Amino acid sequence: MKRTLYTLILATLALGADDTMERARRIQAEVIGIDSHIDTMQRVLMEHVDLGRRLPDGAVDLPRLREGGMHAPFFALWVPTFYKGSEAVRRTLDLRDAMQNVLDRYPDQVELALTAADVERIVHAHKIAAILTIEGGHQIADDLAVLRMYQRIGIRSMTLTHFRNNDWADSSTDKPQHNGLTEFGKQVVREMNRIGMIVDISHVSDKTFYDALAVTTKPVIASHSSCRALSSLPRNMTDDMLRALANNGGVVGINFGSGFLSQKEADKTLHDINRIGGSEPNLTGKELDDYTTKMHFHDDWAHPKPTTAALEDAVAHIDHAVKIAGIDHVGIGTDFDGIAEVPHGLEDESKMPALTAALLKKGYTEADIKKIMGENTLRVMREVVGK
Repeated sequence: MKRTLYTLILATLALGADDTMERARRIQAEVIGIDSHIDTMQRVLMEHVDLGRRLPDGAVDLPRLREGGMHAPFFALWVPTFYKGSEAVRRTLDLRDAMQNVLDRYPDQVELALTAADVERIVHAHKIAAILTIEGGHQIADDLAVLRMYQRIGIRSMTLTHFRNNDWADSSTDKPQHNGLTEFGKQVVREMNRIGMIVDISHVSDKTFYDALAVTTKPVIASHSSCRALSSLPRNMTDDMLRALANNGGVVGINFGSGFLSQKEADKTLHDINRIGGSEPNLTGKELDDYTTKMHFHDDWAHPKPTTAALEDAVAHIDHAVKIAGIDHVGIGTDFDGIAEVPHGLEDESKMPALTAALLKKGYTEADIKKIMGENTLRVMREVVGK
């Protein structure tokens, strides 16, 4: 009798878990599904991967985006900070060309989104809405005309810095040089507001963050940052920063990198950041590109390493950010294909229903989850870029 009762309890629990996952998959099929930062375009440019098919490695391709319900990713056109001036602009255009090749090859599966209305239209047509961002203010080569041209070729967001300071803004992982934003840096923020580009404050120093908030007249995003209260990484946001971001109307996209989620992994992540950010090859043109490709394959982000971080850590960061900033100011910014370790249970975009199931179990409503899974970031896009 006891064995029969025990078996019945286990079966009931399993049925409940199955019901929760089925509900999670339905929700993910219905969400806008914005991931505010993925680095997949590096793989397209340097590895020539075909995003139209399910890849055997990495974290992102069109099939897995659809499977995970992440219908509107921000494709980062990331250029390492050792690309200087015109070289950084050239590399940005190479990445934009790589993105165009994907758009041209799969017009029935993916389309460039320039506005919030575009995102909604494309997603409702059951296609992937590609939103373009550049990851580092050095990519404008200290020229507002370059910034404007990026906007004209479809780029809708820019991270003000990357691993190292640029000529007008301090990074969170470099020694302070400008005490935040210079006067030209403030001009950059104002011009981004004017032309409809989202200011992204992931990677910036705390002082740069507060300077940007003092200047901007529009909401900003932290596209791929988590909570410093849970993992003391300088790339993560303090509770005071989360509150200030909420007062601005902005959104933080929780980063899935293991060091961002787990204090046990933070030191290793910072070591990797310093190693990559410290590179300064004295090269140009093809030689510089070849060096970058060699580094890319050495880092091998397509095959993440074992880690102690897990899905539960991502849930903890989401929950903390919601408690501090509010449900209207939290989103998802995985950093997939740009992180060396991913959490167990959230190894790629196809696993997002597991995150939704975990949030449901924690008491989040479907309306809450839809906000986290895209509605919040779409609101910022609507307010900054336009309807």
